[in-house]
Amino acid sequence: MKLILAAVLARQFRSKSEAGDRLIDEYMQRTARYATCTSELFDSEAGLLTWLDRQAGRTPAYAILLDSRGQQYSSEEFAGQIGRLRDAGTQRLVLAIGPADGWSPAARQRADLLLSLGRMTLPHQLARVVLAEQVYRAFTILAGHPYHSGH
Repeated sequence: MKLILAAVLARQFRSKSEAGDRLIDEYMQRTARYATCTSELFDSEAGLLTWLDRQAGRTPAYAILLDSRGQQYSSEEFAGQIGRLRDAGTQRLVLAIGPADGWSPAARQRADLLLSLGRMTLPHQLARVVLAEQVYRAFTILAGHPYHSGH
């Protein structure tokens, strides 16, 4: 399974957060022990959706869009979802953070799953860090690694 952490963030709003970028890179490198993991940034929702539809493979990319109205999971439930997708043969899993004004109805309809990190609003960079950490945590849970202590 290949994981792609994607975000829609217009260039003029991209901040240079060295600390955030280092954390994202660190969690992606840790996740790489379990699955290929990359990051993609898009200037617009349309750009992300076009890219998503062009992902080649036996099956379409499975798209999880982060949305405040989405399903909320515990870390264990999120790990279980990723494990089920992996075990079902999902080739590419795209986890995407949307534009500042939220996903369009077309994007929400294209999503295979809408996922919420919680009811609080987070800046894009912090949401990317949280998402990267939770993906890593999910894989450690699936592997039985002690990183996740269960509380």
